[in-house]
Amino acid sequence: MYLVTDAAQCAARGRSVAATVALAVAGGVTAVQVREKNAAGRAFLDTVLAVAAVLPERVALIVNDRVDVFLAARAAGARVTGVHVGQSDLPPESVRALVGEEAVLGLSAATPAQLRAAAASTAGVDHVGVGALHVTATKADAPPALGHEGFARLVALGAPPAVAIGGVLPADLPPLRAAGAAGAAVVSGICAAADPRAAAEEYARAWACGTATGGG
Repeated sequence: MYLVTDAAQCAARGRSVAATVALAVAGGVTAVQVREKNAAGRAFLDTVLAVAAVLPERVALIVNDRVDVFLAARAAGARVTGVHVGQSDLPPESVRALVGEEAVLGLSAATPAQLRAAAASTAGVDHVGVGALHVTATKADAPPALGHEGFARLVALGAPPAVAIGGVLPADLPPLRAAGAAGAAVVSGICAAADPRAAAEEYARAWACGTATGGG
């Protein structure tokens, strides 16, 4: 289970990003991607450092888009695991050269061509974020919704391990696992939840058991 943070949604519930992350991890989230589309570099770095401070070692910490913030956090001594970039960000090969071989490198992909390019990249892309699964308001520039069948078709191309993203609900997890998903990324289902820990528990339970009781 992969949490992608949204500072505005967390703030609307009266919580910081770090507080939301701590609750979500207690509920079963195993990877956290800090995404701050509108934050200046210093504010983004402060958020990454605050999140790193509450994460146990077993939980991966991924920095969205900003290779400079990842490098600054690592230089500050934070345990940051890697970087996730989109199609309009630095090329994966350039990112790999900057972050080193040990860092996890994720890449967003939404088309067969993008997935084939990820698989062929010399950067060693570790996973691809594939979506949007459903129509979502969380990401203004999200590609058209794939649905379960569209996601399954893309995963069948044999790209790097695929993490589904975009309006993912607990009920989506059994068909996503059946389609070969390596994970599922959630934004508002946890960040906007009244109880992030309970929401994360529901997602984690659905992922582990293949059952779901409804939205998070």
